[in-house]
Amino acid sequence: MAKVIPRPGEPRVDGQSYLTVEKTVRSWVLTTDHKRIGLLFLIWTTISLFVGGVFALLLRLELLTPDQNWVDAAVYNRYFTLHGVIMVWMFLIPAIPSGLGNFFLPIMIGARELAFPRLNLASLHLYILGSIVVLVGAFAGGADTGWTFYPPYSARTPMALSPIILGVFILGISSTITGLNFIVTTHTMRTKGMKWMRLPFFVWGVYATSIILVIATPVLGMTLLLLWFDHSFNFGIFDPAYGGDPILYQHIFWFYSHPAVYIMVLPAMGVVSELVCQFARKNMFSYTAIVISTIGITFGGFLTWGHHMFTSGMSSFDAGVFGILSMFVAIFSAIKVFNWTATLYKGSISLATPMLYFFGFLFLFSVGGMTGVAVASTSLDVYWHDTYFVVAHFHFIMVGGTIMGFLGGLHYWFPKITGRLYPERLATGAAIGVFMGFLLTFVPQFLLGNGGMPRRYHTYPDEYQPLNVVATVGSWTIGGGMLLIISYLLWAAFRGRRTGPNPWGVLGLEWTTPSPPPKENFTELPEVTHGPYDYWRIPPEEYVGDSVTESL
Repeated sequence: MAKVIPRPGEPRVDGQSYLTVEKTVRSWVLTTDHKRIGLLFLIWTTISLFVGGVFALLLRLELLTPDQNWVDAAVYNRYFTLHGVIMVWMFLIPAIPSGLGNFFLPIMIGARELAFPRLNLASLHLYILGSIVVLVGAFAGGADTGWTFYPPYSARTPMALSPIILGVFILGISSTITGLNFIVTTHTMRTKGMKWMRLPFFVWGVYATSIILVIATPVLGMTLLLLWFDHSFNFGIFDPAYGGDPILYQHIFWFYSHPAVYIMVLPAMGVVSELVCQFARKNMFSYTAIVISTIGITFGGFLTWGHHMFTSGMSSFDAGVFGILSMFVAIFSAIKVFNWTATLYKGSISLATPMLYFFGFLFLFSVGGMTGVAVASTSLDVYWHDTYFVVAHFHFIMVGGTIMGFLGGLHYWFPKITGRLYPERLATGAAIGVFMGFLLTFVPQFLLGNGGMPRRYHTYPDEYQPLNVVATVGSWTIGGGMLLIISYLLWAAFRGRRTGPNPWGVLGLEWTTPSPPPKENFTELPEVTHGPYDYWRIPPEEYVGDSVTESL
C-alpha cells in the first residue's frame, strides 16, 4: 500500500489566476467567474456550518445532565429549530453543489464558464440575502417549531417565524437557479469528445441533484408561502382552527424534503466516487451501474415521501406501498456501495487525507442506509418515530455522509482552488477526530432512541444520562476537529507550499490546468479521448504528475 504525498510543482509562468487577475472588491462582488462564485459559496456555507454547529454544541451542553442546566424549554426549542434550519438550507443543500459544483463542473466538462454567468451571480446574491433574512429572524426572537415548520403550531406561534420562512424561500430560489444553470451547462457546453458516458462522477452527481432542485424546490417555495400567509394573516390553509389541513402540509413538505435528502447526499456520492477511482488508481468497477443508480435515486426519491408519515393516520395499504418504494430506492444506494468496495479490490490504494474521508463516508452512509431501510418498515418506525433513533439515522446518512463528502472534496481539490498545499499530518489527525466524534455522538443516540428517549426534549430521566454524556463529548470532539480543519486550511490558503497543476498525480480535465486555474480555465478547449479514470490506458509515467509516493 502506498500513500500519495502532494509536492510542489512548477511555478506559474505568468503569475495570473482567477484569484489575481482582478483584485478590487467590486470585481469580487460583481464577478461572473464561476470559480470566484464557487469560492464565495464555499466561504459562506462554511460560515453557516460554523453557526449551525455552535447551536448543536449548545444543545448537547444542555443535554449533559437530566435536568435543566442553563436554558429553559422555550430557548432550547429555538436553538434546535435554528440549528436545523441553518444546517439544512444554508449548509447541507448548497455546500457541495453551489460551492464545489460551481467551481469544478465547467472545468471538468472542458468549458470556460457556466451557461448563464449572470444568473450564477444572482444565485450567490440570493443565497447571501436569504441567509441574512434567516439570521435576522433568529436574532429577532427565532422560531420554536423545528426545521419542518409543522402546523398548526407554526401558524400560531408568537415567535418571529415569518422572516425565517421568507429567508428559506429566498434560499430556495437561489438553489433552483443554480440547478437550472448546471443542467443547461451539462447539456450544451461539454467539450469535444466529452460524451455522456465519459462524464466524471462528480458531474453526474451535481447534474442529478440539479434535476431534483428544479423539480422539487418550487413545491417547497409554494408551501412555505402558504404557511407564511397562515402565520401572518390567518388564511387557514393548514390551520384546522380555520378549516385548514395540517396533514396536507406534511404531504407537500415531505414531497420536497425527501428528495432534498438526495440533494444533500448525491453530490457527496459524486465526490466519493471521484476519490475511490483516483486514489485506487482504477476505473470504477461498473461506470454504467453508478450512473444508472444515480438516476434511479434521483427519480425514485420522489415516490417515498410517505414513510415520514406512518404515524399520521395513513392506511395500512399506503404505508406498505411507501415502505416498499423506500426499500426499492435503497437498492440503488446498495449498488453504489458494492461498486465502491469492488473498485478497491486490487487497487493501488493511497491513504491520503481525501481517501480517509471516503472511508468515513462509506461507513456512515452504509450504517445510515441500513437504518433507513429499518425505519421504512411500518412496525419499527411506529416505535422509533420521534425518538433519538431517527435523529441518529438522519445525522449518520445526511450530516455525516454529506460532511464527509464535503471535506473529502475540499481536501482533494484544495490544491487546485488555492494553488497551495495543506499540512498532511494535521489533516489526517483532524479527519480521524471528526469521524470518531461522529461515532461518539450518534451511536449512543441509536441506543437512546431504541430505549424510548424522545427527541426535542431538554430534560430526560436519569437512566439516559450516561449515553447523553458520551454524545455530548462526541459533539465537542467534532467541533474541535472542525475548528482544526478550518484553522489549517486558512493557514494553508495563504502560507502553504505552492503546488503545480497535478499534485495528486491523477486524471481529469481539472488537473490539466494550472493551480490555481486561470480566469478562462483553458487556453484552448481540450479534446477528450478517454474516460477520466482510465488508468489502464495510460502508462504510469504519464500520470505521476507532481506527486511522490512513499510506502506505508
